[in-house]
Amino acid sequence: MAKWHGESGRKPTGGKIQMNRKKRKSEMGGFSVNPKIGAEKRIEKSSKGGGKKTTLVSLSFANVIDTKNKSVKKVKILDVITNPANPDLARRKIITKGAIVNTELGRAKITSRPSQHGIANAVLIENA
Repeated sequence: MAKWHGESGRKPTGGKIQMNRKKRKSEMGGFSVNPKIGAEKRIEKSSKGGGKKTTLVSLSFANVIDTKNKSVKKVKILDVITNPANPDLARRKIITKGAIVNTELGRAKITSRPSQHGIANAVLIENA
């Protein structure tokens, strides 16, 4: 179930606040999307103000920048090595910002937020 991000209904002292209106759809939070390695799949969501938000559900490629050569290449992601956000995410092969992935060029650190930006960018840590 999605979470409501509106007023809490309580004062800082703990007293109850009488709500003067109902919940709004714009205050609803979405379900968490955990991008995994697989065939590339995207979802477009509508955001507040009439805009669109692209979310990655699964991905197989990342834009990796090599700081030594100052070049960017689209490289296949082979495996998720570690994820400092949560060790369980690495076991489930979920890619988030800060995750260390094994690519065709070598190890790379994800610098973008795939579930928010709809793209995976990374910086090469070490060559293969």
